[in-house]
Amino acid sequence: MKVCIISTSDNRGGGYIAAYRLHQGLQTIGLDSQMLVQTKVNDDPTVISSQSKLGRGWGIIKPTIDSLPLQLYRQRNRVLYSLNCLPSRINSRINAINPDIINMHWINGGYFPVEAIAKFNRPLVWTLHDMWAFTGGCHYSRECDRYQQSCGRCPILKSDRDWDWSSWLWRRKAKAWQNLNLTLVTPSKWLAECAKSSSLFKDVPVRVIPNGLDTDTYQPIDKGLARKLLKLPQDKQIILFGAISATKDPRKGFPLLQTALQHLSRQTSSEQIELVVFGSSLPTLSTDLDFNTHYLGYFYDDLALAIVYSAADVMVVPSTQEAFGQTASEALACGTPVVAFNATGLPDIVDNYQNGYLATPYQPIDLAKGIIWVLQDAERWQKLSHHARAKVRQEFTVEKQTERYHQLYKEILTN
Repeated sequence: MKVCIISTSDNRGGGYIAAYRLHQGLQTIGLDSQMLVQTKVNDDPTVISSQSKLGRGWGIIKPTIDSLPLQLYRQRNRVLYSLNCLPSRINSRINAINPDIINMHWINGGYFPVEAIAKFNRPLVWTLHDMWAFTGGCHYSRECDRYQQSCGRCPILKSDRDWDWSSWLWRRKAKAWQNLNLTLVTPSKWLAECAKSSSLFKDVPVRVIPNGLDTDTYQPIDKGLARKLLKLPQDKQIILFGAISATKDPRKGFPLLQTALQHLSRQTSSEQIELVVFGSSLPTLSTDLDFNTHYLGYFYDDLALAIVYSAADVMVVPSTQEAFGQTASEALACGTPVVAFNATGLPDIVDNYQNGYLATPYQPIDLAKGIIWVLQDAERWQKLSHHARAKVRQEFTVEKQTERYHQLYKEILTN
């Protein structure tokens, strides 16, 4: 069986990393897997850049050019929004690989137009890492459900017209994808339900397969050693928060965490607790979080991240929407309990009172209550930590992810 994994990149992003981990897993079981990307980061000969040397510069500026029509909406929310309207040579690259089955992952950033997908002419699995595939351009719809009809009047674009760029993209998708030989995969039950309720994919089969981890890398590391390596205090309880653009992306919930910490500081001694943030550097403007805060910056290495998770007593994931919640599963794998909101993809990972705490969406006071509950009892913390690691080994290993995808590929090719 020859598989082609398609992703905009092979690293530096949750969806990219999930795709590359699957690619590696398929190789370990003997499948001929090749990964086709626009931007190659890893030095892996089985990862192929779809751009020529001359075209790599074009790939860098593509996202900017692809988003130019959005300049018409000057009042829009400044969140990720993709139109995917630029031409590409990806079809010739796929034909050169000649796979039996194609597995797309995150394909935005102007990688190729939506019309190119209809010309793949092979069984297609599309692993969704957000909502973009069935919306008119947004990657997370927030409270909007217009993707269940035909978009238009997009609240992110601040549009009051039925015919806008969101409806234009939705119509392009609807026209191009009428007869796709397509199976969707989502990493969470929540995203699967969103896809099933969409107007574009209501009749498309959907399979839930969680993202996998290398649990030999993501494993508990001695807390004292981890803190020594990161130059963190040994005698404090440490709250960890982190994501790509952790403090800037509103979806990651940093303002909700701020409010929770303010409440927490009134309930506990601020001298006993410190905050660690990764995925963000020290802000230029002072942010009062009521606790001494360490900004670690960005990490792209799995071992370094495992050290960060192991140094913490609790990981807080206050996101308002998550397709899965990769940082939550990574923290659990390192034996660190997780506090999150009981919404979207996170309840698939966090078991309330078993390996963490699920707070009422989106109430910061309950989030603070969960942090206190995890930290206040050392014996209970040990049980939470044990169950955290056990949950990942049972559900979220890359071996299990690979096995589930392999079975799905076989079913599709047999049928």
